[in-house]
Amino acid sequence: MVARFFFFLLALHLFFIMVMTQPLTCQPGYDVKEGKCIDQDECAADEDYPDRHSPCKANSHCINTVGSFYCLCADGYRTSKGETNFTADTSTECKDINECKEENICGKNAACNNTIGSYNCTCKTGFGLKSGKTTFSGNKEQCEDISLVDICLTNKTICGNGTCHSGVGGHHCACHSGFSNYGNNASRCTELSCDAFKDMSSLKETFYVATDLVMKMKQVCLELTESESVKKLDGENMVEELLSAIDELLSSGAFNSSKKVSTFLGLMEIALRIIGPFTKTPQTKGSSNYTELELLVRSGPDLPRGPVTLSSKRVQADLQLETAAGDPSNYPGFTTAALLSYANLKDSADGYFAGMKPQSNQSFKINSQVVTVVVSNRDTSVLKDPVNLTFYHLNPTTESHQCAFWDSSEEGGTWSARGCSVVESNPEYTVCSCTHLSSFAVLMALYEMEDKFELQLITWVGMSLSLFCLFLCILTFSLIRSIKSPRTTIHLHLSICLFIATLIFLAGISHTENQVGCAVVAGLLHFFYLAVFCWMCLEGIQLFRMVVLVFNTNFKTLYLMAGGYGVPAVIVTISALANAKGYGTKRHCWLKLDFIWSFFAPACIIIVVNIFFFLITVWKLAQKFSSLNPDLTNLRKIKAFTITAVAQLCVLGTMWIFGCFQFEEGTIAMSYLFTIFGSLQGVLLFVMHCLFSKQVREEYGNIVRRFSAPQKKRYSEFSTSHSSKTHGSKTMQDTGETRI
Repeated sequence: MVARFFFFLLALHLFFIMVMTQPLTCQPGYDVKEGKCIDQDECAADEDYPDRHSPCKANSHCINTVGSFYCLCADGYRTSKGETNFTADTSTECKDINECKEENICGKNAACNNTIGSYNCTCKTGFGLKSGKTTFSGNKEQCEDISLVDICLTNKTICGNGTCHSGVGGHHCACHSGFSNYGNNASRCTELSCDAFKDMSSLKETFYVATDLVMKMKQVCLELTESESVKKLDGENMVEELLSAIDELLSSGAFNSSKKVSTFLGLMEIALRIIGPFTKTPQTKGSSNYTELELLVRSGPDLPRGPVTLSSKRVQADLQLETAAGDPSNYPGFTTAALLSYANLKDSADGYFAGMKPQSNQSFKINSQVVTVVVSNRDTSVLKDPVNLTFYHLNPTTESHQCAFWDSSEEGGTWSARGCSVVESNPEYTVCSCTHLSSFAVLMALYEMEDKFELQLITWVGMSLSLFCLFLCILTFSLIRSIKSPRTTIHLHLSICLFIATLIFLAGISHTENQVGCAVVAGLLHFFYLAVFCWMCLEGIQLFRMVVLVFNTNFKTLYLMAGGYGVPAVIVTISALANAKGYGTKRHCWLKLDFIWSFFAPACIIIVVNIFFFLITVWKLAQKFSSLNPDLTNLRKIKAFTITAVAQLCVLGTMWIFGCFQFEEGTIAMSYLFTIFGSLQGVLLFVMHCLFSKQVREEYGNIVRRFSAPQKKRYSEFSTSHSSKTHGSKTMQDTGETRI
């Protein structure tokens, strides 16, 4: 019996332990804390539940209740069903209420303007608020007839920094010294500083042409700030004077420093801000030789709203009038917006790209007109609504483009991409979006080809072979007397020029440490590669004389030297005097990308001239072959000369055509073709002018037999056969040219 009682107590104890150790379970909406079920705050995180977030969506507030919660839309918002509170649901959102749809919410004398989460009312023309504010909401104020209200008594700040005077037609403001309302007497007086025109000494040194214009602007500014009554100024006449002064300034040549560009652009912004309010017409357009201007003016007590477009021939600006007007509380009674484009300012502003932070293989070039965008709002460093600018490219191209503005605060002035982005770009135009106003342009990004090991290997191997083959050509055309003629003289100097150019290329193309030495290497390469084309052109002219003009006389050596070496010397001298900085880049001792046409332009002209001569030569050859009594021996010889000359033109010309594609990124195929043809030019010339020439091959055979035969026999045979061969060759050559 005792044992049963003992086991009963033990079972009861174990049951009590199981009940006490079982975890506490709470109903939904409650959390366990300190062994109790307490209300769960679903609306906010706390120290115990740091990962908990508000379950309500944007534009709503979470309201906690005991054991639950609900969401409440913020002021100015309600759900699509018209509710202001709702339970958390993934499909329920608070949307903006358009208060302007409610009947007569602003009263009959005001217009309603809906905003996100709110609204405001603006008095109609002839009505105003006693407080002097421009907008209101709710029922605290209503618009009243201005003629029945003495604004000067009810609103002490309506004139800003000026004295308010009431009259039959309303009120007018007399501005204090240092402030102006630009002749709009009913507008607020705002500060107008003339500090920009104080220092005239540096301007006379840098921009003496603009001194008269700036003096006039300074006088206007001082009259506005020192007198209460502003005389009637003619804005349209001031626009004409401004454009005339800009033309005179830009026609005097490019500015030679970024500081001058910054000074010029800053003066243009100040001048347009002063001129704008005095322009009577709402839209003024003006143009001159170097500038185009469009100026918009909106006057009146109501703050202007809506989009507006300013345009010139190659640039278009889209902005909001609210952006141009600025802060409604400081609205001066007018709004101006101007777009001024310059036809040739890019020549002065090109080259200052430190603010763009270019990559190691990247450079920039302006590919649009430079424009200045100015509005009456002076706080345009950060715009709520960005300004869109459409630039039409000066040179249509598939290169990548970047939007930039002129930043005068860095290094005296530089182009910078800060705050500007590309919205759309194609070969014809680029659309930019900028969050501030200044002077803008579109920059074309150029890329230098990166050095690849495979291309370097091809270059070194190919050019080494070319040097060897060119050396053989020089020996052949200078030492073998039996083949000497005006044509082989041209071949000799062609080989010499290409040999020296190749040698300089291998020795100095990558030595950019010394800028002067690098520029000398670039100049020598420029000279000798142009000399190669000139000697090639002389060969075309020589064939033309032989076939078409039927001249028995040959070119004098002096004329050949003048054409082969004098012409390239003149071109290089003029190029160096015009742009000495164009020789040598950061990575190679060659011409800079913006200066490369000083080589390609003469080369292309020579190629075109040669093609012209070769076409006439081939046409005349065809006529001679079809004649009744042709001299086939000489005609076939001239035909062979012409074929090799055309082949030579194709080899040299094609190589540099491939080189034209080296200024874009991603042209790997063209890079390999350019490298292969360029490095093997000497090999190809040796094959065409030596190995493909029967007469040269025979002379090579004689030389080989001479050194391979026994000494005595070789001397006897060589003396006989060589003299005979020489006599025969020269006779045939001289006779052939005479018969022609």
